[in-house]
Amino acid sequence: MTAAHPQDAQIRALYIEFLDAWNRRSGAGVAAGFADDGDIIGFDGSRHSGRLSIAAYLRRTFGEADTAAYIGLIRTVRPIADGAAVLHAEAGTIPSGASDIDPSLHSVHTLVAVSDAGRWKIALFQATPAVWDEHPEARNALTEELRGVLAPQ
Repeated sequence: MTAAHPQDAQIRALYIEFLDAWNRRSGAGVAAGFADDGDIIGFDGSRHSGRLSIAAYLRRTFGEADTAAYIGLIRTVRPIADGAAVLHAEAGTIPSGASDIDPSLHSVHTLVAVSDAGRWKIALFQATPAVWDEHPEARNALTEELRGVLAPQ
């Protein structure tokens, strides 16, 4: 087992801020968490490089599409080099106008964070579809775990 990252809380907060800005449909808010030369690889495989390019791409996306809201579950945060860490999460989405998670839109999120003058920034964010055709039990378990997060306590 790999040791947790010493700045685990800050890196988790970076991901949570990403999700919050995404769910507010704020291209500038999402891009604010990225390093100047950061990259985002979307669910469809498109790649955008640089904070300004990411902001412009997401402004267009949020303006043209009714994007789904993310619910993320952070699985691990670990160091990969001095001043760098990787966060892995699994996420579900609630399509616009819906009240429940759509299991066909589950994804695995990978976030590479780098320390920039003591402040953590996203160097790379990638969303990979997680349909798990050969493991429907894993998809169903994730769906139920995500619904548990949404359920009132």
